[in-house]
Amino acid sequence: MRTLPMGAITAGLVDLQPSPTSRLASVLNSAAPAAGLALGALGTGLLVQYAPAPTTLVFVMLIAVFLVLTAAVFLLPEPVTSRPGAWASLRPQLAVPSQVRRAFLATTPCLIATWAITGFYLSLGPSLAVGVLHIGSHLVGALALATFYSAGTVASLLGRNMPPQRVMAAGCVALAAGTALTLLALVGPSTPLFFLGTALAGVGWGSSLLGSVGSLAALAGPTERAKLFASVYVVSYLAFSLPAVVAGLAIPSLGLRVTTMWYGALVIVLALLAVAGAAVRRRAARPLAALASSEALATVGPSNPDAAKTARSQ
Repeated sequence: MRTLPMGAITAGLVDLQPSPTSRLASVLNSAAPAAGLALGALGTGLLVQYAPAPTTLVFVMLIAVFLVLTAAVFLLPEPVTSRPGAWASLRPQLAVPSQVRRAFLATTPCLIATWAITGFYLSLGPSLAVGVLHIGSHLVGALALATFYSAGTVASLLGRNMPPQRVMAAGCVALAAGTALTLLALVGPSTPLFFLGTALAGVGWGSSLLGSVGSLAALAGPTERAKLFASVYVVSYLAFSLPAVVAGLAIPSLGLRVTTMWYGALVIVLALLAVAGAAVRRRAARPLAALASSEALATVGPSNPDAAKTARSQ
């Protein structure tokens, strides 16, 4: 199957879950990257601030870690039987199954907002700490990133047993509110409010990512997931990169503060669009659920009151 690597990895996590109804893959897909980013940001900030050769030591340590992990890959058990076509499988292939297209389109604003805010903090977070909040420590800039991703990790773990669509909608609300608080902190400026908004935005990021992946994973078949998640990551990484690049190009003419305001406003609008889309989908699903319940009651009939009572409760 020719898919983007991250799509294949996510599909593999879904396939290796303990049960079809498990949400372990969604939790790992959101919590593990967030935890890694939080630890990486904090560790890098400590090295840059206090260790020698700050522009070299970080990369040397990363190369060493990557070499160890590459060696560890060969020790992992292979869950499938190999077959010809390994090199051809590396060619990317994208697809959104027909039964997932409506949900995919409804989830797209959430995906864009989620990954655009990630690009916001990774590209502008340290610069905002120095240029707007007037904090000269590299460690404080790293703490902003660590706060964001730590909050995202906690939110992913706490929301793992909740319905995915509800988690996604609540996450988008928190994302919009956290981004608004962050922008308000930059007007002040207020460092405590900046970190509070960052933490709330991180909660929204983790919840939105968990809910969006979980809601889409439940709709695709086993042979469709890798291509679906490859499509998800194309949208996500475009949202991760392009707005940050545009913001970087706009800063020399608009300034850091004004560019940040426009960037944050875009994230808020997209997050609220995702919330509105989720509400419309829930409202549209209610008549269908009521119709299905009525049909079940008609099929059961009055001859079996216990079965009728069960159908009515559903």
